[in-house]
Amino acid sequence: MSQVTAIIGLGNPGAEYDATRHNAGFWLVEAIAQSAHAELRPEKKFFGHYAKVRLGDHELHLLNPATFMNRSGAAVAALCQFFKLAPENLLVAHDELDLPPGQARYKTGGGHGGHNGLRDIISALGGQKQFHRVRIGIGHPGEARQVTNYVLGRPGKAEHEAIVRALDECIATLPLALAGDWAKAMNQLHSLKPE
Repeated sequence: MSQVTAIIGLGNPGAEYDATRHNAGFWLVEAIAQSAHAELRPEKKFFGHYAKVRLGDHELHLLNPATFMNRSGAAVAALCQFFKLAPENLLVAHDELDLPPGQARYKTGGGHGGHNGLRDIISALGGQKQFHRVRIGIGHPGEARQVTNYVLGRPGKAEHEAIVRALDECIATLPLALAGDWAKAMNQLHSLKPE
């Protein structure tokens, strides 16, 4: 299995979206940058905020697209083109309605599951779906028609703390994922229980 060399967070740009559930992918990439003592800086050619970091023995490209969620593909395609990356080199971090806050899951390949960011990335990669994902649980409002307001809403204090715990666990399991030991990384991350 190809090695992950880029981690892309999904979210919406702008201060009004910073603290919303839909930006959980951004939060993870920001936390990884922070743990590597790096800062994501605006980078026009990648349509987003970019940093190159070192985690252990691995050099990583970090990117938070600034194109709005449903246009995330342009930034991902630009990064892939510039650094000659294959879909298998990507780990895309995104919010996941089907997991409760406090849980996160690794996954490789599969469809977009109705997630507009993933849908646009798959389209921009010419229909290729074999990139890795880390799904960050935000919970579900219970009704389909409430989803938009829910994902664009802010989590409560306990919910936010649970999401942050899950992000910490994602970072803790990242060295295993980067080393290609997905089974171990999944095992550790997936055993995380929401409190």
